[in-house]
Amino acid sequence: MHRPAVARLAQYGSTAMAELPPPYLAPSLHFSMPRSNVQTSNFSTTPVVAAGRGRDMNRTRGVSAIHRTGTRFNLSASKYPLPKPVSPDQMKPRPATPNHGLWGFFPPSHEALSTTEFDAAFGRPWSVQELRNKSWDDLHKLWWVCVKERNRIATSNLERSRLKAGFGDHEANQRDEAIVVTQKTIKHVLRERWHAWEEASRLYAKGYRPQDQDTMEQETMEEVAPAEDPFKEDIVKETKL
Repeated sequence: MHRPAVARLAQYGSTAMAELPPPYLAPSLHFSMPRSNVQTSNFSTTPVVAAGRGRDMNRTRGVSAIHRTGTRFNLSASKYPLPKPVSPDQMKPRPATPNHGLWGFFPPSHEALSTTEFDAAFGRPWSVQELRNKSWDDLHKLWWVCVKERNRIATSNLERSRLKAGFGDHEANQRDEAIVVTQKTIKHVLRERWHAWEEASRLYAKGYRPQDQDTMEQETMEEVAPAEDPFKEDIVKETKL
């Protein structure tokens, strides 16, 4: 219990002390003391030093988003006029960009909805044997070509669904399935190369070197090479005669 509270309790005598609750509830007591003897102050978040100057130092006091009240002072933006939007008639025309990258989401005709003839004109997917002969850069380019084409198909399907056209879904889905097969084939080839690289790394860690294999193959070929025919010279002489 604080010392001022103990002093006030002692002033009221033993009767008041007997009527009080236990000491652990003393901080929450409200003493009915005369108003003149109680020191009170109005609630304020402003520091005491700033309150003595005669003005409120809280610049955000009175600002409420609920009651739509503004600030008590002018903001810096109030000194300058707000910009006005320019009408489309006064804007300078911009040159067209036929090779813009966003046109990749649309067919070559630059229309939002592709035709069934365009979607149906596609070839077969790439095979594994064909992609095994491709380099890493070629596979990388082919993958993003497939991604770009699938984005174009998705854009046409979304526009077709919005317009409720009722045609072109079958051709677009068939084209998309062929592209998905190509992407899966690319992953299959890259997976094969990854396993081959892991196997080569494992053999290299064990001490195997490719030149050792070449030397062994050369020695094996020399051992298996057929011996010279002893009657070869006689056959050549008879042929000359």
